[in-house]
Amino acid sequence: MVQVFSKASLQPEQARNIAPRARCGLLPEGHHLSQSIEITPQLVAEHGLKPDEYERILKLIGRAPSITELGIFSAMWNEHCSYKSSRLHLRKLPTKAPWVIQGPGENAGVIDIGDGQACVFKMESHNHPSFIEPYQGAATGVGGILRDVFTMGARPIACLNLLRFGSPDHPKTRHLVSGVVAGIGGYGNSFGVPTVGGSVNFHTRYDGNILVNAMAVGLAKTDEIFYAKATGVGRPIVYLGSKTGRDGIHGATMASASFEADAEEKRPTVQVGDPFSEKLLLEACLEIMAKGCVIAIQDMGAAGLTSSAVEMGAKGGLGIELDLDKVPCREEGMSAYEMMLSESQERMLMVLDPAKEKEAEAIFVKWGLDFAVIGKTTDTKRFVIKHKGKIEADLPIMELGDEAPLYDRPHVPTPKKPVIEGASVKPPKSNADALVHLIGTPDLCSKRWVWEQYDHLILGNSVQQPGGDAGVVRIGDGPKGLAMTTDVSQRYCEADPVEGGKQAVAEAWRNLTATGALPLALTDNLNFGNPEKPEYMGQLVGCLEGIGDAARALDFPIVSGNVSLYNETQGRGILPTPSIGGVGVIADVTQSASVAFKKAGQQIILIGETQGWLGQSVYLRDVCGREEGAPPPVDLVAERRNGDFVRALITARRVDAVHDLSDGGLAVALAEMAMAGKIGAKITCDLGAQPHATLFGEDQARYLLSASADEASKILADAKAKGVPAAVIGTTGGDALELPGEKPVVIATLDRAHEGWLPAYMAGQA
Repeated sequence: MVQVFSKASLQPEQARNIAPRARCGLLPEGHHLSQSIEITPQLVAEHGLKPDEYERILKLIGRAPSITELGIFSAMWNEHCSYKSSRLHLRKLPTKAPWVIQGPGENAGVIDIGDGQACVFKMESHNHPSFIEPYQGAATGVGGILRDVFTMGARPIACLNLLRFGSPDHPKTRHLVSGVVAGIGGYGNSFGVPTVGGSVNFHTRYDGNILVNAMAVGLAKTDEIFYAKATGVGRPIVYLGSKTGRDGIHGATMASASFEADAEEKRPTVQVGDPFSEKLLLEACLEIMAKGCVIAIQDMGAAGLTSSAVEMGAKGGLGIELDLDKVPCREEGMSAYEMMLSESQERMLMVLDPAKEKEAEAIFVKWGLDFAVIGKTTDTKRFVIKHKGKIEADLPIMELGDEAPLYDRPHVPTPKKPVIEGASVKPPKSNADALVHLIGTPDLCSKRWVWEQYDHLILGNSVQQPGGDAGVVRIGDGPKGLAMTTDVSQRYCEADPVEGGKQAVAEAWRNLTATGALPLALTDNLNFGNPEKPEYMGQLVGCLEGIGDAARALDFPIVSGNVSLYNETQGRGILPTPSIGGVGVIADVTQSASVAFKKAGQQIILIGETQGWLGQSVYLRDVCGREEGAPPPVDLVAERRNGDFVRALITARRVDAVHDLSDGGLAVALAEMAMAGKIGAKITCDLGAQPHATLFGEDQARYLLSASADEASKILADAKAKGVPAAVIGTTGGDALELPGEKPVVIATLDRAHEGWLPAYMAGQA
């Protein structure tokens, strides 16, 4: 009898109830395919496939799929794995440069940083899982991105993150912040990699769909990079790491759908992580790589065994045959459907040199990890899955990826917003009071409560702790280092996606430059709403246009990334949030700059042009209660010119403190430099007719520097010669920040406001 399953009985957590029931289909001669149930329109929809996509499957394979095959298509053709709504536009991004070894398309991007060394890095999202189960969602997000890096043969040296939470007033926000931060710290600290940077913001548009974007950075030798491309026929396919369980089934499919009222029911689609197993997996993988055992290797991330096996075979133009009876499982009676779709953590798939099989197995046994030959490469270009003597899937492997739907979805540009003139904004309080208020708001307050839960010093190479413009990590025992950052101003992206996309890249470029690093490449994590809605798709297209323009202008190619769409709950989308992660190299970390004022009596120099742009500023939003206007325009020529000038000053050791200007403008940057160095400042420049706009406007391409009086005069002369706007605006010293026409604000008052909000909020006191 053929059973038709209802929606309730086909929730991912109950997939194990799908019992095998034979049903004949149209198969290649000599095959028999085990089928479980009748494939109904309802069942197709529950797997995240549209009717026309299912028709595409029928045409492709010439018959109805088995339940296992339907699950495989669901995994490979969902948004998270196939990029079916974004591929068309991602192709327009710049991905090449002389220093790029590997661009998008592998587990992580790879750049040459000189001396035979390569930097391997990537950023990915774990948004939906982290909303459903914040600790494990965030923890396994960290675990997944670490595997992406060491799968390439790199040893991870640092992690970063970008977190977006709902309104602090929302009843779930405090719980989500607590769980996500604990999950990131719990996994990263136990694995043994420092978390050196990040970004945390709050907004009501994330109430039902938080963002957890994790980035990892690793080091490898340029001639020892490992790839996923399988080669050679008849070579063993080896399963490595932890056992397969029922956690995470349909995780990638769940991540490719918007949340409705039943979000909590999806908890079993969240994976469970074990950082200690991952540490063992890292060491075992690096050891077998060093022994020359590996032909190809792929992390079992989204879509688990399905995605990893298909990608390895398709990249090499080979077929893959798997015998699931040999897959190490931690639960009894797992079906082929469950094993192929499980996203259990700390697992790898490898094509092995047959001559090295025993040596590789001995290494994994030594590290206490599973090692099982579960299949082989073939010359058939088919993906064949066997279980209990039956063929559960037999599909054309190339088409699983190549024939995935590709949509040119309708999109409409975001209407332009009016420019907000400074004169039209009436300050509701003094500039000094506005500053104290701003630095204590959820977005601008100190995130010490967050990053003190992360071990940012483990491995002993962290040069700058979180809280500055970028994290800086020394490479080994030498002077060279890497700077790294994550950032995006999502309110700019919603107001004007093109300018917002430009600004996200320019901000990352400035963050790296402010430490003295030469920006080399970036990774991105494109978090947007439902691409089937033209206004949200327009945001994605616009942001990608801006990102591409800025990346080209700044020689800052995109070498890896991730797209996370359908970030909405019950029809309400998130703010468009194209997270940017940047990496740059510093020749000598002893020459790196930091934000803290170092000495009293120094001149403070403002680099860049100030017009007092208040549209979309935090001042306009958090002080004046107006979330409106056009965001500041980004002049990419000025960004490059001003940044190159500042970097040269840092490298020549001509300045003692450097900070780029972003949220909160000049006044907030001054306060941050004063608090970091415990040294005050007196601002003596003319603030013009609209002092509040001069102090809090968020004009781009700007930096603050401090230098001796003699050096400052030389810097101004050099800036004039290079066409760089520069002016001395004040001096360092004392225990307060003095703004023109305002009462001095002592640093202790600034500190209390800055450090107080988040601990009080998390303690339920704010």
